[in-house]
Amino acid sequence: MIQIELSHETPWPADAWDALAAGAVNAAIRRTPHGGLLTTPASVEISVRLTSDNEVRSLNREYRRKDEPTNVLSFPMVEPNLIDTIGRKSDLAETLLGDIVLAHGVCAAEADERGVSLEDHTTHLIVHGALHLLGYDHMTDDEAEAMEAIEHAALADLGIADPYPAKEI
Repeated sequence: MIQIELSHETPWPADAWDALAAGAVNAAIRRTPHGGLLTTPASVEISVRLTSDNEVRSLNREYRRKDEPTNVLSFPMVEPNLIDTIGRKSDLAETLLGDIVLAHGVCAAEADERGVSLEDHTTHLIVHGALHLLGYDHMTDDEAEAMEAIEHAALADLGIADPYPAKEI
């Protein structure tokens, strides 16, 4: 069973972030081969933190050596090759899958630039962050295409339009 521990701070507005985060994480996981995490009797926790650009900038500087805020950071706590063992071993009965951290200013500016609601853009970024916790990446074109396809399907399940512009042939 997936448990979402959500915290949000100013300047994030008061909203239904708990339900949004749970829906995004569940949709992302359901679209991967790790869908069994949704029904495992083990407790699998994901922390979602909605915070300021300054906090994300600090984390980005410390962990990625980039001195700027970014929209979302993911901090996996389980090696990708061990994800399928969650719930099968007694020592993994309670597992922190990882943390997802979002920067309000960056997210709000991107949502405005794309003409989408902050809620829809935040949903997309939580889906994206959850996939990183599962070991997905976008370092190569093939990896990016595979990750984007899962994001597109997960967001469609939630009734949210494809966030990626159509590619010209």
